[in-house]
Amino acid sequence: MDDLNLHLSSIEDIKEEEKRLHQEYKEKLAELKKIQKEKESVGQVFTKGLLPIYVLHILSISPSNGNDIANKIGEKTAGLWLPSTGGIYPLLKKLEKDEYIFGEWDDPKKKFQKVYSLTPKGIKEYESRKNLLKPKIEESLKVFKIIYRDLYK
Repeated sequence: MDDLNLHLSSIEDIKEEEKRLHQEYKEKLAELKKIQKEKESVGQVFTKGLLPIYVLHILSISPSNGNDIANKIGEKTAGLWLPSTGGIYPLLKKLEKDEYIFGEWDDPKKKFQKVYSLTPKGIKEYESRKNLLKPKIEESLKVFKIIYRDLYK
């Protein structure tokens, strides 16, 4: 009988340990998902807020295709911001639909690469956004410096 009780106690201990491990797993998974969401939200500041104006800026300098735009952003930011072409191309389509840019195939027969340029409407939009964003970007930089100083002084 003692062997049976010891065996049953052992099974209950194992089940209890399984429950504890499962709960620990769920907590760790939730923590990882939260970290991933935070990373994505920081990325969205760049993608949603700064990418459109920066794409217009790059196109104000010279016509480019989507890959070149992503590479130019990577070069200008010394690799600190490398937007994916998966974010660039939908934005280019939207900007083209809004008539801020127009795209022309480098070879109309092969349709290999579309090179984008600003339209007159796009030039006005770029200047307008640039003027509107300047105080917001300056304000954000001040806030970042304050927070950085408070956290890491």
